[in-house]
Amino acid sequence: MKKLLASIDRNGERWLLLVLYVYIVAVIFIEVVRRFVFNYSSIWGEETARYAFIYLVWIGAAAAVRDRAHIRIDVLLQLMRPRLRAAMFLLGDLLMGLFAIVVFYFSVKFFMTAIQFGSVIEGLRVMRAWVLFAVPFGFALVLLRVAQSIILDLSALRAGHAPRAGRRLFD
Repeated sequence: MKKLLASIDRNGERWLLLVLYVYIVAVIFIEVVRRFVFNYSSIWGEETARYAFIYLVWIGAAAAVRDRAHIRIDVLLQLMRPRLRAAMFLLGDLLMGLFAIVVFYFSVKFFMTAIQFGSVIEGLRVMRAWVLFAVPFGFALVLLRVAQSIILDLSALRAGHAPRAGRRLFD
């Protein structure tokens, strides 16, 4: 069980991103063929691909937090001593955590409002709340990854080690 949880922790977002990306590409390909070969297109294809892309973006944000893959200028960080670099990463994690808490709070309010009023996506006839759930879901993952990062940064800061540099999303 520990191995399974460790594998999900290590690669969970990557697998979700891969599944969503393959789904988007397949649906868009099918819709292009249907439109230009058969002169017919469906409303569900474009709609579901668009909503899958929204989930892909927010899950990708969590994966980028975990892997420290967000855009930053590393030149100054490389010149810093390991303890100062760890402190800078910790400050960045704390600010990201604060931002994620604010976004999570407001996105849950929108999600709950959509559930309360039962708004529906016209083309799919599915509750709009399922689409709005992408933001709180993504930022819950971001908060989890920020918490993990803060714990690792505090360990590095206490030990005087260089903080972890992160890894590429797809090698």
